[in-house]
Amino acid sequence: MERLGAEALSNAELLAILIGSGSTKESAVDLMKRVMNDCNNNLNTLGKKSIRDLTLYNGMGPAKAITVLAACELGKRRQREKA
Repeated sequence: MERLGAEALSNAELLAILIGSGSTKESAVDLMKRVMNDCNNNLNTLGKKSIRDLTLYNGMGPAKAITVLAACELGKRRQREKA
């Protein structure tokens, strides 16, 4: 992100930065690619998931799920604010 800028990264890559790590079986990027794939690569769909929904993914505990959903909520709030 520092080298290329946020715009150059995929949603999965940006989310992977937030969660920090994946599991012993997959990287944070691969985990978030899988989650986003299950959401049809739609951030609105991701934001409608529950903490429980997200913790069903191996490598995604409650803290990571909360982080992802908090980021989605911040995105919603930013969209509602005037520039």
